[in-house]
Amino acid sequence: MIKRYWQSSKAGDIARLSLHEAAMSPLADNYIRVAVKSIGLNFADIFALSGLYSATPQGPFTPGLEYSGLVIESRSPDWQVGDRVMGVTRFGGYCSVIDIESPYLTKLPDDWSFDQGAAYPVQTLTAYYALKELGQIKPQHKVLVQSAAGGVGIQAMRLVEAFGALPVGSVRSTAKQTFLNEMGFDHVLVRKEDFRSQLNDANLRFDLVLDGVGGEVQKASFDALNPMGRLVVFGAAEFTPGKRRPNYLRAAWRYLQRPKYDVMDMISTNRSVMAFNLIWLYEHVEYLSGLIKDMSSINIEPPHVGHIFDFESAHEAIETLRQGNTVGKVVLSVQSCTEESS
Repeated sequence: MIKRYWQSSKAGDIARLSLHEAAMSPLADNYIRVAVKSIGLNFADIFALSGLYSATPQGPFTPGLEYSGLVIESRSPDWQVGDRVMGVTRFGGYCSVIDIESPYLTKLPDDWSFDQGAAYPVQTLTAYYALKELGQIKPQHKVLVQSAAGGVGIQAMRLVEAFGALPVGSVRSTAKQTFLNEMGFDHVLVRKEDFRSQLNDANLRFDLVLDGVGGEVQKASFDALNPMGRLVVFGAAEFTPGKRRPNYLRAAWRYLQRPKYDVMDMISTNRSVMAFNLIWLYEHVEYLSGLIKDMSSINIEPPHVGHIFDFESAHEAIETLRQGNTVGKVVLSVQSCTEESS
């Protein structure tokens, strides 16, 4: 079998990403071979390709953290040929065929498409971990979700409701506000340039904030926390690089201007800041499997897939995500590629 995969020769320039082919080796014991049907894109892919992600492998690497597909060979008793699955991987996701161990796979619901499956694992896990594990969300909490129309944001809004709390979304445009309103979310703010004044003028206070934006938006959100409130940071969109590579001077300036928090002040006001990325979870297999099982037991709508690109159009898909005008998830469809390479 021939697999097709996208590979960057070296982090630092998105333009280095190119399409390759290679023959598959025999399947190793305890592994499952998955014919990938769809791949979910994440901002972590962009940061990795640009050299701004500390977990990026040295030298050539294939980006991609999540996917869905069909089991075509199995050396594990947990999965059979023909099973529909969705999975996570520590890089290597932009590929037409993946060999993976059982704990990193979960069943794709029968009524979900492969695109929906590829949109589920990483972004739902990000939202679940932030809300439940770190945020310790409680019923009746008021929760501010930044970038609420994005992949993580929509899943977070749904999970907040599932936990019996009140989601308040924050977006950059009235079009995204309308989109969320039509999904049934009544409390959505269009962020103004002076977000701090916007929150203060409306007397808005929160018990929990999920932030992937950074900068003044993040600091204003922290200052709007109630006593015992928590700010959970899972990204920094303000550092999103240019079309090919980072603007290092601008990034350095923003780094120097980043929000800084005084622990003595946090003691006085009884508020806290937490931050994370999910890459480290990949090495903690039992914990990761438990989180995936727990979040899968929560009955929410399947992910919203807003943008679908052919496998060969990875650069176009990445640029669409990078621009930040998307709603829901961006995915690559690999179905035709997989059929041709089998």
